[in-house]
Amino acid sequence: MVEIHLRRSHAALMLASCLLITLDGEVSAQAASACTTMRKINVGVSVSPPNVVHTSPYVAKELGYFAKRCIDVNIVQFEGGQSATSAAAAAQGSAIVSVSDVAIGRGLKVKQIWALAPRMPQAYVVSPEVKTAADLKGKRLSATGGGVGGFNWRMGREVLRTAKLTVDDAQFIAAATAGRLPGLVAGQIDGVALHPEDVFLAKKQKPTLNLLVQLVELMPLYMFNAYGASTEWIGRDRALLRDTIAAMIEANRTIYKERDKVVPIMVKATEKPQDAVEYAWDVLTKNCIWSVNEGFTRERTLWSIENSVSTGDIEADKKPTFDQVVELSLAKEAVDLAGGRVTIGKCTE
Repeated sequence: MVEIHLRRSHAALMLASCLLITLDGEVSAQAASACTTMRKINVGVSVSPPNVVHTSPYVAKELGYFAKRCIDVNIVQFEGGQSATSAAAAAQGSAIVSVSDVAIGRGLKVKQIWALAPRMPQAYVVSPEVKTAADLKGKRLSATGGGVGGFNWRMGREVLRTAKLTVDDAQFIAAATAGRLPGLVAGQIDGVALHPEDVFLAKKQKPTLNLLVQLVELMPLYMFNAYGASTEWIGRDRALLRDTIAAMIEANRTIYKERDKVVPIMVKATEKPQDAVEYAWDVLTKNCIWSVNEGFTRERTLWSIENSVSTGDIEADKKPTFDQVVELSLAKEAVDLAGGRVTIGKCTE
C-alpha cells in the first residue's frame, strides 16, 4: 500500500509539473502577443548537448521569461565554450556566449556581461588504476571541448601541475564533448573533467572509477562561466543584452526555488536520465554554482587573470584589467530589472 501511495504521489507531482509548464507556455504566448515587435537574439551554450549547469537559457525560454520581455531567443549549442566557433560568434556579435579572460587578453573585442556560474561544478574523474595526480604521467587525458587550450585541456594541465608534471607528460585526446563520459567508461581516456550528472552516470556504469579532485577545491577562485558579448554589440543594443540577462537571472532564481518545475526542462534539454539530473540539481544548488545576482567578484576575476598569465595563456604585457574583462554596470542593470539583488540560502553572488 505504501508503494502504491508513493507511485500515485509521484504521478501527481509529475502531472502538476506538466501543468505548470503548460500554463507557463500559455503565459509566454500571451506575453509575446502583447509585444509589438519580438527582438531576436542567439544565446550560446557551451556544450552539445548541454550539461545541467548550462540549462538556464532553456528554463528561461520554457517558462516565458524571454517572451515577457519581447525577446525571441534561439539557443545555439557549441562544442566547448572556448572553441574557435564560440569565439567567432562572440567576436562577430552573432551570439552571446561564454567568454574568458584569455580571449580578451588575446585581443578579442568582447567583454563579460553576466556570470552564469562563477564556480566550477566539475570533478576530475580518472581510471581505476590512477590514485594520485602523479599516476597521470603517460596517461591519456581528455581535451574535449576545444582541444589544446580548451577547458578540459586546461583542467588536465592544472591537475598535472599539482604533481609537478606538464602537458608533455601526458597524451591529450581531442574529441566531441559528448564523448567525455563514454570515453572514460570505455577506457579510451584516463582522466576527464565531468559535470555532476556525468559523475553520477560514470560511477553507476563503472563503479571502480576514481574521483581525483573537485575542481573548485583545486582552484576555488577560478571564474568558470561568464556570458559575454562583443564591445560593438554592447554599445549598439545594450537594452537587448540587459533584458536577455535579466531573463536568465530570473531563471536561475527559479531553479533554486522550484526543483520540480525545472527538472523536467533540464531532462529534456540535456537528454540525460532524470535521476542523474536530479543528482546534479542537488549538487549545483547546494554549492551555489548558479549565480542569483551579477555573479562577479573582483577577487575572482583578478585571480583568474593572474592565473592565465602564470600559465602563459595571456602574455604578461597584455594582461587585461578587471574593467577590460567585465562590463559590471550592464550586469547590475540586469539584476535591477530582475527585481534587485537577492540572497537564496547561502547563495549571494
